[in-house]
Amino acid sequence: MIHPEITTRFGLIRHAETVWNRAKRIQGHQDSPLTPEGELQAAAWGRALHRLRWDRILSSDTGRAMATAERINVHLGLPLALDRRLRELDWGRWASRTVAELRAEEGPLVAQQERAGWDFRPPDGESRRSQLERSRQALLEAAGCWPGASILVVTHGGVLKSLVHHLSGGQPLTTDGIGLSPYQLHWISAAGCHLALEGLDDLPIE
Repeated sequence: MIHPEITTRFGLIRHAETVWNRAKRIQGHQDSPLTPEGELQAAAWGRALHRLRWDRILSSDTGRAMATAERINVHLGLPLALDRRLRELDWGRWASRTVAELRAEEGPLVAQQERAGWDFRPPDGESRRSQLERSRQALLEAAGCWPGASILVVTHGGVLKSLVHHLSGGQPLTTDGIGLSPYQLHWISAAGCHLALEGLDDLPIE
């Protein structure tokens, strides 16, 4: 049920560092484990986030997001739910490769896709528009299930960028990864059928 008069707040964060993050490999729907430093990151975030009010955690169902959420939740002790719609963009056959490799091996195709804006779609993958819509629906449905709650969302860089650029009226970023600080908390609110951007890089939790 939609509650137009009740505001639900989401604090969104990207998962902690993984082995492929360090190697600069695209993960998409594929996965790699947290690095030892990533495990320490997530634990530190749990201690820092304990200072704020949270009612529950909502996480992507990828292994790296769940591992991050579980380590955070050691300190928060909250109900934790999973939603596959909060997964990273499906990068199709470009997953597991680096951007440098893609530019060297498939430069014209990469350049063409980068000009496509919301219609950016890796071969055999999904578009940024599709990713945006599924992540929007995940947040709106969560607001309907838990109206008025403060929900910590553990997700992925691509999800964060798509939501933030959409809600700020901008264009999606390309494959170079420039943009939002990767290990910060970003705030989005939901009221009725509408999402609103409340704040970026709000809490230094690195």
